[in-house]
Amino acid sequence: MSGESWLLALLFFLVALAYSSVGHGGASGYLALAALFGLAPEQMAPSALLLNILVSGTAFVAYQRAGHFSLRLLVPFALTSIPAAFLGGLTRVSARTYSLLLGGVLVYAAFRLALLAAGKADEPRLQPPRPSVSLPSGAGIGYLSGLVGVGGGIFLSPLLLLARWADAKRTAAVSAAFICLNSAAGLFGHLQRTSIAWSLFLPLVGAAFAGGLIGSTLGAWHLPGLWLRRILAAVLAVAAFKLLRTALV
Repeated sequence: MSGESWLLALLFFLVALAYSSVGHGGASGYLALAALFGLAPEQMAPSALLLNILVSGTAFVAYQRAGHFSLRLLVPFALTSIPAAFLGGLTRVSARTYSLLLGGVLVYAAFRLALLAAGKADEPRLQPPRPSVSLPSGAGIGYLSGLVGVGGGIFLSPLLLLARWADAKRTAAVSAAFICLNSAAGLFGHLQRTSIAWSLFLPLVGAAFAGGLIGSTLGAWHLPGLWLRRILAAVLAVAAFKLLRTALV
């Protein structure tokens, strides 16, 4: 591997560590790094989704073992998001539109989460939303996630926290499962019109898995909810900055 390849692997490790600590797979971070290193994010999307499945699956196991997972909260969102993610993966958009769309959404999510992270600590027990709210929300999140090549946690997590449907730990656990399912559906859609860049993907698997294992263990067992929200806001902001910079330069 060249020096640049080692640097990219290190950065993927750090992205996976940070994202998995809040139950995410890191696809938006991988795509931002791809853009930073001159790789077309829309071509990297299938590989990012495959890494997403690996890292979010690792995060789900850690959070589930720690007792934070709620199947009742996950199911209504997942029912509509999975087919919508597949449809989103089939949809073509230009590279500029793609980067602007994803970057804009990340800016909004990071801003709202930063406000939440500065507020009070988690409430003890919160009720999940009604199906009339979670089903259409899942469909919208799923389609947008499939379209831009991410698992949807960057959209679901802020929604769960801001609407006070779950605390930070439960949000991370549900998001990890949601991301894994959504990423698989979105990947299937992408593979109908493109292929995985194996030459880029394979050298990064070990780095992403190691980061995901360490980050998810820290998040599930050691980091308090306030810090999880702060980390989530920070990683969203960094990913948004890099994507928008690429699209606007």
